Amino acid sequence: MSRVPGWLGRLGAGLTEMSERLDERRAEVEKEHSDQSDQSDQSERTEPATAPAGDEPADAPAAEPPATPARRTASTGPRPDPAEAVPWGVRVAAEAGWRLLVLAGTVWVLMRVITAIQLVVFAFVIALLVTALLQPTVARLTRRGVPRGPATALTAISGFVVIGLMGWFVTWQVMENIDTLSNQIQSGIDDLRDWLLKSPFHVTDKQINQIAKNLREAIGANADQITSAGLEGVQVIIEALTGILLVFFSTLFLLYDGKRIWEWFLRLVPAAARPGVAGAGPRAWRTLTAYVRGTVLVALIDAIFIGIGIYFLDVPMAVPLAVFIFLFSFIPLVGAVASGALAVIVALVTQGVFTALMTLAVVLAVQQIEGHVLQPFILGRAVRVHPLAVVLTVAAGGMVAGIGGAVVAVPLVAVTNTVVGYLRQYSEELRQRAADGSADQNDEDPVHQE
Repeated sequence: MSRVPGWLGRLGAGLTEMSERLDERRAEVEKEHSDQSDQSDQSERTEPATAPAGDEPADAPAAEPPATPARRTASTGPRPDPAEAVPWGVRVAAEAGWRLLVLAGTVWVLMRVITAIQLVVFAFVIALLVTALLQPTVARLTRRGVPRGPATALTAISGFVVIGLMGWFVTWQVMENIDTLSNQIQSGIDDLRDWLLKSPFHVTDKQINQIAKNLREAIGANADQITSAGLEGVQVIIEALTGILLVFFSTLFLLYDGKRIWEWFLRLVPAAARPGVAGAGPRAWRTLTAYVRGTVLVALIDAIFIGIGIYFLDVPMAVPLAVFIFLFSFIPLVGAVASGALAVIVALVTQGVFTALMTLAVVLAVQQIEGHVLQPFILGRAVRVHPLAVVLTVAAGGMVAGIGGAVVAVPLVAVTNTVVGYLRQYSEELRQRAADGSADQNDEDPVHQE
């Protein structure tokens, strides 16, 4: 330990000596830089002596101006435009970005307005669908000599009477068979319980009782919500009646005076875009008519064949279930799955597992025939939409506006596809005509001919 202080002392002396040498070297370097800067300043201040004009040689080179430092040139030179300093990709992204923001804001405001008057919008859209279904009948009666007013009233009243009778029949069948159905459901639940106890899934009686207890507790915990939903049912009924009246009167006016309504709408369109919109309108209407009529026909075929299948399988309320299948078929993809699942559940709780499996086989067979034969043959290419677009559209419509949004989503996409395709073709034809006209004018111009 006695050597440590001596070692530390020598280390400190060495570091002190090194620091002194570094200070001396730094002072020498600073002195050299200061001498060079003084010499350059003195050379800049010294001007060359001007010789008389007569004594100056003719070929003497002109005196060059003193060199300006690069830093001073950069500071005094003109600065570029800030827009030119931004890279081209960033400028394009910014231009597209603010336009997308404007479009998003417009769509948001439009959706807020539609949400505020959702009942009126849905009533008008449903009236358009019903009009597309009934308009060929009105046209057929008019061609046979029936005046347009009576033809419109007869067709509209007949259509709504048929729809009302379907709803009344389903309600009547459910009310008539509710007691028998409840007994069958209770018996089916007991049979399902016995099957689960004897199944290879090793389900015990204690587990089944626990599931039933959890269901009862969930219903009791949500009793307030169920009660409030029941109280809101009165408001729902009032809104439904209001919507039915709006649909009825809108359908009447669209059937009777649809042409003049379309002409009035065209007068609201700017004159430059009016020819394109006037050509796109009839094509969109043909697409909508083809979609509605094809969907009704496909839904009717589904309901008939599935109803016959579950009738021969002795599933209770086969006819009301067939009507439900017909109505749910207007919701693409989701409606077929929901109605088929409803039929399978009724068969399971009333007739057992084997009948439920047979019902599932019937539903799947009819839906496969529908998807691969009926829809391509009946709907055709006029309303063909990619399945991915159908799925995304139905999901988006359901998220935005519930069942009504899912119903109107696919026809809206089909009509939009038709309109966009026609407007693109129309703009290309206009450009081609403009190019041909300019070429003909150049050929007739004597200046260009020379």
